[in-house]
Amino acid sequence: MTLDWAPAADRTDLLAEPVALAVQGLAGVEVAEIDPELADTAAFCERYGVTLDESANCVVVAAKRGGETRYAACMVLATMRVDVNGVVRRHLDARKASFAPMAEAVELTGMEYGGITPLGLPADWPILVDTKVAEHDRVVIGSGVRRSKLAVSGAALAGLKGAETLPLAS
Repeated sequence: MTLDWAPAADRTDLLAEPVALAVQGLAGVEVAEIDPELADTAAFCERYGVTLDESANCVVVAAKRGGETRYAACMVLATMRVDVNGVVRRHLDARKASFAPMAEAVELTGMEYGGITPLGLPADWPILVDTKVAEHDRVVIGSGVRRSKLAVSGAALAGLKGAETLPLAS
């Protein structure tokens, strides 16, 4: 099955509210409706014919130091794993870093689990984009909800406010 892509700014009904606001100023972001039961990366890629190296995941990391918790989003290709306890922890100058609990990530982002995306995140969160994602002409990412996906260039992700590009994979 192929995906029916449309400009994301024209189909905000397919986006979480913070994502709908964020796409208004971005050119070239497209959205496609999908079966929400197939939102998880492996199932999505298999059903819709998108390869894992064309798909990028956004993971929310909680970084702790001195009783303070800061959050960051990490974008990596679906074929890679984020080095949370090495690269990310050191980059965020944290004593401890881990994946944020699901309920916390959902509450803080205003997005559905399995659809979290760097577009529309809280303004003070760093967005760490793996160099392999930044190099892609087009990657498929979450849309803030499980019933759609976004397509965007890696350069657009790397150019988001608060974004930094670095090798994140272990």
